Amino acid sequence: MTTANEVTQEGLYYRHWPALANTKAVVLLVHGLGEHCQRYDHLAAHLTKADYALSSMDLPGHGQSDGARGHIETFDVFENAVLGLYQKTVKENPGKPIFLLGHSMGGLIATKLLLNHQDKFKGAMLSGAAIQSPQEPPAWQVGLIKLIAKLLPKTPMLALDGSGVSRDPKVVENYMADPLVSKAKLSAQFLVSMTNAMQDCKDHASKISLPLMIMHGSADVMTAPEGSQLLHDSITSNDKQITLYDGLFHEIFNEPEGESIFAEMVAWMDGRAA
Repeated sequence: MTTANEVTQEGLYYRHWPALANTKAVVLLVHGLGEHCQRYDHLAAHLTKADYALSSMDLPGHGQSDGARGHIETFDVFENAVLGLYQKTVKENPGKPIFLLGHSMGGLIATKLLLNHQDKFKGAMLSGAAIQSPQEPPAWQVGLIKLIAKLLPKTPMLALDGSGVSRDPKVVENYMADPLVSKAKLSAQFLVSMTNAMQDCKDHASKISLPLMIMHGSADVMTAPEGSQLLHDSITSNDKQITLYDGLFHEIFNEPEGESIFAEMVAWMDGRAA
């Protein structure tokens, strides 16, 4: 893997891994809730060796970027940040095709982005996308959270349980010990904003018509595989595929089978990069 280039601009941390030789395309990575882009160094090693560059950033309120941990005023802050990353990537890689890759909440952000900006990408890949919660809360609880979000939007409400990220205990241990992984509880406003984004994606998924590769661990307890299936069934693309990996947990890239999944992604992009 080539050495990653990193820069912080206007409070946001950006990281770019250039391809080893001739760049076929650039993969734009959107990481998941609470984590950061340096957790994808192993993915970068595989992609750059296959002549794909990887560009990413720490989302606002994540990793080495500025912003409150566990709180947002609106989900647009993430979409706008990724659009900024896109513009930066295009400027630095003129003429190169760009694939969008989103994991978990990053998959939700990517899906939201595709509703209005799919023309910017050659194709998209989603891993464990947060389209649907594993346990749908009762209506009274949803109503209560919405009320709290109106009155006291920054009220801490929900902590993530990191034990479900991988079947590999070492991955879980590293995740929990990582000082750049946020352990902050999510605010009421954050939960409402994310829930609204999920509903928006479900309501308007038929707008999406670009090539789409959807991946999800069947034993994921952090985001529902059913959400990925619903998305697959709702989009109007003639070039779409979904793989539910039997028994895999939430972070499929950090499962023992991760390397073979990387190879599948490269093969998929190879068929569409030209």
